[in-house]
Amino acid sequence: MTKKINLNISGMTCVNCSNGIEKFLSRQKGILETHVSFASSEGEFQIDSKLYSKEKLISQIEKLGYKVEEDTKALEAEQMKSFKELKNLFITSISITIAIFILAFSNIFETPLNTYLIFILASIVQFYCGARFYKLAYKAVRNRNYDMNVLVALGTSAAYFYSSFVVFLPSLFPEHLRFMYFDGAAVIISFVILGRFLEENSKQKASDFLKNLMKLAPENANLLDKNHQIKVIPVKELKLENKVLVKTGEKIPVDGLIIEGSADINTAMITGESLPVFKQMGDEVLAGTLNTNGVITIQVIKESSDTTLSKIITLLKSAQSKQIPISRFADKIANIFVPSVIIISILTFLVWGVVLGDFQNAIIASISVLIISCPCALGLATPIAIVSSVSRGAKEGILIKNPEILEQIKEIEYAVFDKTGTLTKGEISVSNTDIDEKYFKIIGSIEKYSEHPISKAIVSFIENKNISCSNKIEDIDIIPGQGIKVIIDNVEYLLGNKKLLDDNEALISKEHLSFYEQELNKSNGVILVSIDKKTVGSFSLEDELRDDAIEVIKDLKSMGIKPVLLTGDNKITASKIAKKLQIDEVYAQVIPTEKYEVIKRLQEKSKVMFIGDGINDAPSIKQANIGITLNSGSDISKDAGDIVLINNELKSVIKSINLSVETMKIVKQNLFWAFAYNTVGIPIAAGVLFPFFGIILTPMYAGIAMSFSSVTVVLNSLRLKLKTL
Repeated sequence: MTKKINLNISGMTCVNCSNGIEKFLSRQKGILETHVSFASSEGEFQIDSKLYSKEKLISQIEKLGYKVEEDTKALEAEQMKSFKELKNLFITSISITIAIFILAFSNIFETPLNTYLIFILASIVQFYCGARFYKLAYKAVRNRNYDMNVLVALGTSAAYFYSSFVVFLPSLFPEHLRFMYFDGAAVIISFVILGRFLEENSKQKASDFLKNLMKLAPENANLLDKNHQIKVIPVKELKLENKVLVKTGEKIPVDGLIIEGSADINTAMITGESLPVFKQMGDEVLAGTLNTNGVITIQVIKESSDTTLSKIITLLKSAQSKQIPISRFADKIANIFVPSVIIISILTFLVWGVVLGDFQNAIIASISVLIISCPCALGLATPIAIVSSVSRGAKEGILIKNPEILEQIKEIEYAVFDKTGTLTKGEISVSNTDIDEKYFKIIGSIEKYSEHPISKAIVSFIENKNISCSNKIEDIDIIPGQGIKVIIDNVEYLLGNKKLLDDNEALISKEHLSFYEQELNKSNGVILVSIDKKTVGSFSLEDELRDDAIEVIKDLKSMGIKPVLLTGDNKITASKIAKKLQIDEVYAQVIPTEKYEVIKRLQEKSKVMFIGDGINDAPSIKQANIGITLNSGSDISKDAGDIVLINNELKSVIKSINLSVETMKIVKQNLFWAFAYNTVGIPIAAGVLFPFFGIILTPMYAGIAMSFSSVTVVLNSLRLKLKTL
């Protein structure tokens, strides 16, 4: 039986740590799939529960030298502890390194004493501050995963032990080779630790939005018991149908339904909506949103582990741990890179020492090659960019579930839209009427007594004209499937379909019948109104276009992407919507299986993006190269989508495309920088410039260059947070 397990893993210091865990676990019988993310400190595993267990998985990860944290709070605490340790380690290391430089260049003490003091201080840096590199290098070699820790340990050890032999056994070396590199080894360790510190700091900033989301939901809730007494309990203990009181200024603890009161709810962190939204009885509210004004009682409809917020967090964490195809290529390169560098370092030593007879430069060059060629920048090129992209998307109300689509969007040629609820609001509204406004007050007052969506649309239309619908109406007869009948002061009022008027022998004038049939031919719904057996006209009803629909279609065309309308509605309605939006290709009156087939046919020409929201759209969303769904849609369609638009704004489709384009630019820049850095850095470190310019890179400068190459890649990725989408 296949089982999915998500674990929080602390103690990873670079991308090769996560690669090492993946490499080791993928060889274990019973583990079907592994994804470990250094960027999000998470692991996602598929296991065969008959052959393997969660306990064994945790045990094996911990044997590799890493820790498995039980929850995100524990992980965050461990990361903060590690962050502080790095900071203290750097301060200690750089302070001692400065002392080594002062002793080396000032000769404060007599020569032998000066030298021994430098040796003692260098030993502290090498084996106390640099202990982490030896531990991690040992684990890496043991697991046949050669990472940057191996290079740092080898390079600094070569410099340290060579210098130690010069101090204690000088007779082993000719006079011209008695040089000490304690200062170089100490500087390398200090700057690598600084690089790790800056890298960790940048990585945490990339995940800030996810951390903020986790803090959104309150820990406690005001539970109302059977006697309406308030009892403060942990949110995780709330059960379905529990009643919870939410006061002004409090966050809503779980997804719930308002059963008493009303309030202005700030939903900005979940939906991106900047203004508070008024919610009243019968409206749904989401966990993590803020009650800015009012007191409401809500009934729990989803437990804390199943709320919209918890699902968003889970999807975000999952997305951050995934790789895009281009990053897998980079990982393969990084894993064969270290053995290659060691070989280059040995060849450099042999050429300088044996062929050219210059052992001083042989030592300097071979150590510099080991230090400068750390593959960390290469390994960080894509993961940090993905974390930044997913976080930026979430901040804009775009939930990227599958980062692989970031590479595919540039190849999209068709954007296929469902109509109802996607291009339209999915809400009925009055589009036209031939009724004189003098009748609006009484009509609105009658319709206000009905909860039917059509009645609400008519009331809304009338109230938007600043006409009050406050007349008191009694003895209303609501006839299912037909409309409303009411008698006021012996005058009969009928509001409904033609059957209602025919059954009650109301006369429909030719003028009103003409308007009625004209609107019907447009595929609009029509509600007739008669007073005292004679019609006064009709209300024509339609589903409104979304405010940003026209602009989105226009923007897609400017990008060279062809919009397509795919709907189950009749051809007249579909054509009308398509004409308004200037969509040329229309497929109408198609059932879900036919929608799926249309997508497949379009895919024979090029890659397809599908945007929908209903259960009937799920097969098409899944089949398309990129499936986008609105948060207002069904759970099934959201499960099928690659991107969920949390804010339900169509313009987020354009933002998604722009975000993917910018992300891929950043990834390619990062990879170019990483490859270019090593392509240029290794030959310089090996000494190719020495014959022409007399320049040879010392290990100290190689260490500084290596550290900042990683930081540069991370900072470049963080630029995504500032991009205009």
